[in-house]
Amino acid sequence: MKKYVPRCFSCGDTYELERMQLGYAYCLSCGDEQAKAVKHCVVPMHKSNLVVITNRADLIGINNKGGLVK
Repeated sequence: MKKYVPRCFSCGDTYELERMQLGYAYCLSCGDEQAKAVKHCVVPMHKSNLVVITNRADLIGINNKGGLVK
């Protein structure tokens, strides 16, 4: 019986089965590169908590005491 070895979607190298079971489809080095490519910032909302923003267009008018104003 052959043991399944997952392959990275990006580079094709093999990586640990436990990493795949956690839901990752990339090896550590490719996953690190993908994580560095994502940009985000944290914005304080009026009378509320902090909100993580990943789309720059969402920042326009977001902290105008009551919601999104464009």
